[in-house]
Amino acid sequence: MKKDLEDVFEEVPCNLCGSKKYKVIYEARYENETQEDLMQKFRAAGDETLIDQIVKCNKCGLIYVNPRIRGELILEGYSEGTDEAFVSQARGREITFEKQLKLINKHSPGKGRILDIGTAGGSFLYVAKKDGWDVHGVEPNKWMAEWGWKHYGIEIKPGDIFSNKYPSNYFDVVTLFDVLEHVPDPSATLKEINRIMKKEGLLIVNYPDIGSWVARIMGRKWVFILSVHLWYFTRKTIRKMLNRQGYEVVKIKPHFQSLSLGYLTHRTKAYSKFIGGTGEKVVKMIGLQDKQAKYWIGQTMVVARKKK
Repeated sequence: MKKDLEDVFEEVPCNLCGSKKYKVIYEARYENETQEDLMQKFRAAGDETLIDQIVKCNKCGLIYVNPRIRGELILEGYSEGTDEAFVSQARGREITFEKQLKLINKHSPGKGRILDIGTAGGSFLYVAKKDGWDVHGVEPNKWMAEWGWKHYGIEIKPGDIFSNKYPSNYFDVVTLFDVLEHVPDPSATLKEINRIMKKEGLLIVNYPDIGSWVARIMGRKWVFILSVHLWYFTRKTIRKMLNRQGYEVVKIKPHFQSLSLGYLTHRTKAYSKFIGGTGEKVVKMIGLQDKQAKYWIGQTMVVARKKK
């Protein structure tokens, strides 16, 4: 590791079993990075390909970034900056969440109080509020939280689940859409959620599954191998972590999302400038850049319930 970056990083044990023994899956590539470059990665939606070292725990098999940027610096980075590209896809996210809300309604006895952690601009809260839920959201990025208020008229609390100090046994449902892989301490996050959930409350977790067939085929080129993703779960490791933190898994299924063709082809350029650039030009030329497209590249949805 470069000498000027040493103070930015920390070694972390496995978040699932606590072991410090691991094998390296992918080596780090920090040759041309500065401290500012690394911090900037956490101030956006996060579409920069991995440059960090990824390891696999020898004891339980959890895959994660180690060493990594210190946890407090990650949270600091997430709190700053703007992301116009992310909020430009609000309609696609609303379409996705409308379908996911049907799943939540199926497993929930009624429409009570729901908390969306890492809610970004609040697209899920908007959909849930229209459906009759009492919505609450927390988001570390101050610009995103403000955008949610201006665009949807929904109050989003800045910060994280710990800083907001919610009362115990308060929420009927808690959701983590594309969030758990970002947080510095997933086990502590799930433990805190368990505290603030009502008895037999519902937990919804969406994450990119590194054990999926598409992830195994693509290897380091898999689109979710990103510098902002600190933890890489499989169905086995996510189930173990949820169980240890007081949840019973009810259902695990593929999670399909919708984004515009223009946005998807733009994101593809990070992996292939030719394919992404050509695709971007083609969809723009035929006027389909705003066309919503459903896609799946390993995203997985977990429905779990707080244990009695």
